[in-house]
Amino acid sequence: MQNISIIATKREVSGKRVKNLRNAGKLPAVLYGHKVDTTQIEISEREFAMAFRKAGESTIVNLVVDGQTRPVLIHEVQNHYLKGKPIHVDFYAVNMAEKVKVHVPIHFSGESPAVKNLGGTLVKNLSEVEVECLPGDIPQAFEIDISSLNTFEDAIRVSSLNVGDKVTISASPEEVIANVAKPRTEEEMKSLEEKVVEDVTAVEGVIKPEPGVTDDAAVPATEDKKTKEE
Repeated sequence: MQNISIIATKREVSGKRVKNLRNAGKLPAVLYGHKVDTTQIEISEREFAMAFRKAGESTIVNLVVDGQTRPVLIHEVQNHYLKGKPIHVDFYAVNMAEKVKVHVPIHFSGESPAVKNLGGTLVKNLSEVEVECLPGDIPQAFEIDISSLNTFEDAIRVSSLNVGDKVTISASPEEVIANVAKPRTEEEMKSLEEKVVEDVTAVEGVIKPEPGVTDDAAVPATEDKKTKEE
């Protein structure tokens, strides 16, 4: 298990005043969970970025608040809706002797012969799976090699994940993680294009002109009336 630490201090400001923290390179955060009162804290934005890059949401982090260290999980990260940068973080204090449920990401590697040689499309049905285990046994990620997808009938299932006897996966063993879809035929592509056109013309307010009718004649009556009144 990686030894990742984040230094924090108790936070006195809240609401709109946290803008000043962010301008100073700090992130507002909150700590809650096992044997800890909900505490507002602040952390270094740069330090958090480095720790989160290593830990994600499935690795124990040592959160040091005013000199006291607690094992925590990065439970939720709120990002700016435009910039994508973190603006608030939730830390969940865990009991290292009690099992927790967390979502572990799936990382894909390799190259599928069914994609490379047969022109198929890789379909990633799962990007993460929920597991239950002791905090110290949480896998950081599951590595999936897609080179075993040789044909369109091949599939990588949850049962393929190497978890050991300390970790329980919530998903069904038969659930498909990844497979390769056949390339569309010309007939399928044409049918899909026709369906898209039909869907567009069915949208309210979109009028499909009759053959031989000009665009001006296709203006809705309500718009024509409004124009005359103006």
